[in-house]
Amino acid sequence: MSLEVGTKLGPYEVITPLGVGGMGEVFRARDTRLDRTVAIKVLNSALVATPDLKARFEREARAISSLSHPHICALFDVGAQDGVEYLVLEYLQGETIAERLQKGPLSLEQVVTIGCEVADALDKAHRQGIVHRDIKPGNIMLTKTGAKLMDFGLAKPAAQSAAAGMASAPLLSAAMTMTSPSPQHSPLTQHGSLVGTVQYMSPEQIQGSEADARSDIFAFGAVLYEMATGKRAFEGKSQLSVATAILEKDPEPMQSVRPSVPEQLDHIVASCLEKDPEKRFASAHDLKLELGWVVTKPRAEAQSNNGRRWMPMVVGLAALALLLLLALGWVWMHRGDGAGNSVLIRAVIPMPDKLTLDATGDTAGPAVISPNGESIAFVAHTGTGPRELYVQRLSWTEPQRLEGTDDAAFPFWSPDSRSVAFFAHSKLNKISATGGPVIAIADAPSARGGAWGSKDILLFEPDFQSALLQVSASGGPVKPATIMDSTKDTTHRWPSFLPDGDHFLFLAANHNGGNLTTSGLYWASLSSTESHMIMHSDSGAEYADGYLFYHSQRALIAQPFDASSGKLTGEPTVIVDKVAHDGGTWHTVFSVSGNGELVFQGGATGEGSELVWVDRSGKEVGRPAERGTYVSMRISPDGKQMAIAQGDPKSDIWLLNGTRGETRGETRGGATRLTFDAGPADAPSWSPDGKLVFYNVWPAGLSSSANIYVRHADGSGASKLVLQEENEPGKSVRAAATAPEMLADGKTILYLRTIGSAGHTLYAFEYGAENPKPVRVIELATPQANIMDYRPSPDGRWIAYSSNESGQLEVFVVPYPNTGAGKWQVSTAGGRAPAWRADSKELFFFSTGGGLNAVPFDGTSGQPQIGTPQELFKIPNTAFNIFYDASPDGKRFLVDRVPGQVSTPVTLLVNWKEALKGK
Repeated sequence: MSLEVGTKLGPYEVITPLGVGGMGEVFRARDTRLDRTVAIKVLNSALVATPDLKARFEREARAISSLSHPHICALFDVGAQDGVEYLVLEYLQGETIAERLQKGPLSLEQVVTIGCEVADALDKAHRQGIVHRDIKPGNIMLTKTGAKLMDFGLAKPAAQSAAAGMASAPLLSAAMTMTSPSPQHSPLTQHGSLVGTVQYMSPEQIQGSEADARSDIFAFGAVLYEMATGKRAFEGKSQLSVATAILEKDPEPMQSVRPSVPEQLDHIVASCLEKDPEKRFASAHDLKLELGWVVTKPRAEAQSNNGRRWMPMVVGLAALALLLLLALGWVWMHRGDGAGNSVLIRAVIPMPDKLTLDATGDTAGPAVISPNGESIAFVAHTGTGPRELYVQRLSWTEPQRLEGTDDAAFPFWSPDSRSVAFFAHSKLNKISATGGPVIAIADAPSARGGAWGSKDILLFEPDFQSALLQVSASGGPVKPATIMDSTKDTTHRWPSFLPDGDHFLFLAANHNGGNLTTSGLYWASLSSTESHMIMHSDSGAEYADGYLFYHSQRALIAQPFDASSGKLTGEPTVIVDKVAHDGGTWHTVFSVSGNGELVFQGGATGEGSELVWVDRSGKEVGRPAERGTYVSMRISPDGKQMAIAQGDPKSDIWLLNGTRGETRGETRGGATRLTFDAGPADAPSWSPDGKLVFYNVWPAGLSSSANIYVRHADGSGASKLVLQEENEPGKSVRAAATAPEMLADGKTILYLRTIGSAGHTLYAFEYGAENPKPVRVIELATPQANIMDYRPSPDGRWIAYSSNESGQLEVFVVPYPNTGAGKWQVSTAGGRAPAWRADSKELFFFSTGGGLNAVPFDGTSGQPQIGTPQELFKIPNTAFNIFYDASPDGKRFLVDRVPGQVSTPVTLLVNWKEALKGK
């Protein structure tokens, strides 16, 4: 039936018609509850003609609605109103493969990428017992986020009725495939007409047998054939002749239609199109894995004089530097000089256009090379998009983005180079290197590195101030891998397995400066919690082919190392004279494989970051301080001073006076030191009148509890304890009170409270009370949710905060006091670090993709009026745990920027042992 624009079906308001099909009509609609666009399918009445059919339809719809996958069009809802039955689906924008094929065949890289995505979607469905039954180009939509498989279970009614013997057919089958092989139930009925889409039907479907997962694989093979060649695998002048071809003929080899098709891809598609289901791929997962290893770029035709094996890397090199690197690529392919001698090769691997590498900091991670030396995994983002995980095979010119890896950090490879583990959304996760579902393995709220051993055990640090844990790669319980003595160390991080899969390396360090005689690289074993020091160090290390690679001053060093005893055995040699070192997380930006390849970023130790003033267009308008190690910062209410936490490993609060007037105490680079506490001081904030500075301190380092202090901004008097947070009696779990903020009333202090690794929650207490009794301010949607940061509005009526309660970090606002009246989401595609203009009429936040956004805000009534976020500018090279602060008038922003951090390209070193010769 046709619906008028504006018609409401439950909470869904029809906007415009989209099309008509055998199943019914499709409309674009708005979900008025969630304010999102959806697609509505109004069903043909034949689908739900009887109570039994309706009950079965709803039962099957519930099963399909459980298919949550990034490459499957989601079924949100099933409803009925005034005799109208309808489905609510994800609204997709793009073009179908059928529409794309009108322009000709797809590129081979597109064929492989889309093939992996759709195969992964099929694998998800098949594992849940759901068969699509109508895979065809028209049911695969190409969107900005990748391929989407549509019409799972959206049946097209045939001429036969349920009374004619169709009751056993799945109602939510896109092609009404018969389950009985009897002639009267064969789809070859009504003078040769076929029910469904003939060109992509499997032989067993045409013969009337029941379709299963292998039937979908056959149909998808026909789609892959058409994508690669622009020609259908099976053709004929009628449906009957097409059906005959499917039953009796093999399609023409793809290479004869398109000679550039790789032999491996031709073989994969031919296997999909086998007549006998037993000869096809056993699962869509197997198909995806095979597609992932297809090389779609041509290779050089030369061979080395000594017959060394080909390396599939020449194409990636050829794309990097024209003739010179073509020559280097030829040498690389030979892995020598033609006379049996290895040659040291150095090549730059630039990022593709609009892709920015996120290589350092506590939410990124260096590029890491696979154990077989054939691929590199790295974290990067495009534009305002989130950080995501990419895999660059050295035989390809473009990296592959792994869907579903938003906010990825610190990737590391499986020993077989087939999977990548990474951290995101407070979890340790893994994913196939060719893409697929993201599988969560363990909790890891603020991780600092991991390693995957040959015994399929993963090592990781779940929080930045904890010992190492171990867990099976298939998940399950976690248990300690190291034991930390908090009197010596506050963190064990950057584990790296040795070849036996039992012994490993790790860095032990102390956030408070610690005991320098115990901080350094350690050798340990899974079978024992004992360990011994290898050497003093400021970074993690890796082992390859008899050598330990570690950081020293500005250089990357290789030194002979006995992995079985954990002892250095020879002289150190400089492999790279200047390598990037992330002092904030004690990590050096390099990775080495066992096949003679090494990747690194050039740079130098101790570059630090710089504070710059920028206007609303992002133009730099001043630099208030010299380069240093900044932890956090806040502009005073009158805009004339800045409170800055700086220093490493121990930070203190310093004041920058915009008037450069008289200062008290120690000064450095125009700044005046305000605090002299025993432990690290952080998160300064101002009282509304600008006379007080609040901050938090870890008295005994970051492994202790954190307390809130205050001091007069003019430096008079001593620091005063405001709130003391105690560790729970009998427990070693750290309790912390951090990020204090005084409200406009001058009486209330907000702060973030953390217990162990459970995440941050927002509390409030009365300032000056003899025994303050904190109360919780915000209840999040789930116990696992976490408030990352927050900021009260200057008028004291609202709190803006960022939380992962929706699945990713977003910015929300709630009223204060929070009476449960509601909360409102401000950001639309990820956000954190909110800040306000002094009049509370504009809110700023930092987007996931690196943009500073401004949002008009009117909170004078009970329900706030929130405008549309507008990106003002990108913040390049932002420091790992600081972002910015806004001046009171909102016209300038103080930004902490790391010079040149992101722009440094990744360098690939081949045959690194050659660098050891003659030294």
